[in-house]
Amino acid sequence: MYAVIFGKNPALSEAEFHSFSRRFGLKVRPAESNRYWVLFESSSEIERHFHWLGGSLKLVRIIGEGDGAIRNLEYSRLFTVSLYGRNDWRLWRKLGSDIKREFKEEGPAKFFKPAKTYAMPAELILKGFPEVKDFVFIFKEDGSFLVGETVKVTDPFELKKLDVERPVQKPILSIPPRLARIMVNLSEVRKGSFLDPFCGIGTVLQEFVLQGLSAYGSDRDEGQIRAAKKNLAWLRREFHLKNSAHLEVCDARKLKRCFRQRFDAIVTEPYLGKPLKRHPGRGEAIKLANELDRFYYPVFESFADVLKRHGRVVFVFPAYKLSGGGVYRKERKWLGKLGFEVLGRYTDYEERHKLVRDIHVLRYRG
Repeated sequence: MYAVIFGKNPALSEAEFHSFSRRFGLKVRPAESNRYWVLFESSSEIERHFHWLGGSLKLVRIIGEGDGAIRNLEYSRLFTVSLYGRNDWRLWRKLGSDIKREFKEEGPAKFFKPAKTYAMPAELILKGFPEVKDFVFIFKEDGSFLVGETVKVTDPFELKKLDVERPVQKPILSIPPRLARIMVNLSEVRKGSFLDPFCGIGTVLQEFVLQGLSAYGSDRDEGQIRAAKKNLAWLRREFHLKNSAHLEVCDARKLKRCFRQRFDAIVTEPYLGKPLKRHPGRGEAIKLANELDRFYYPVFESFADVLKRHGRVVFVFPAYKLSGGGVYRKERKWLGKLGFEVLGRYTDYEERHKLVRDIHVLRYRG
């Protein structure tokens, strides 16, 4: 039995986890979930692939249920205690002391205090994970709890390196590496050829290459292609990779002029409009979305020219936080007319942002 602890966008994290499980052919049998975690049965194969999850924080191996499970924990000189479903420092201290008493016969032990009642991956890595253990208590609504040990964590330092250490950076305009990884998983395509037709400086392409996928990218701006090539060259050196990506200067509305083959998946964030200075009203948001759709329509016509039958598309449409509250997310019936079936829709945004990413997962019926 395992549990995955979700990141800051739990709904998107859960969707990615299930897509990731299907993508890697993992036999995952969900047992229970809530806003913060999903509990499931799986083979240990999940531990080998966990690194490729972008939206989750920890993989926890469940050891038992209730107080009695504490005696089954493996000794560690230094450990922390993470609580999920409770935010109680007194309980945190009590459980830590209970673990120390169980460890007393094997040797001295102490537990460190994380920033919250749970230790974030960065805290664990800095303390020396996996030698420093993270013992996890998952509380259910009925008051019962499961006891487990963190066996894998997402490496935030690697994701930060992929963002801020590459030679060309565009902090405001480029997609975060974390989200690029999530979007690749949402495609559910494990092998085949992948295209990003709005590649920009190459964030999504980086993820294709890191995962050893057959990677293609294009952008109509020659300067962006040069930037992407610099970033990919850096990626190959830093991560000792042999593969790279094939890049073309190309208008996304005319892809068949640039690419002769058909692709298994397209994963991309396109031009989302001019930066907003304020939250729009509903009428203004509708106008902004309609104007961009006049551009997106021929883009999807072009996708149909280069996608294999049943090929997947993970595409970011813009949605808008409204001045009166709420979010405007447009329904696009024209996608169906072009042969694209919407399989899922998920939002991703920061509180300070006026624009919301409305991530669509689509299948081309061909």
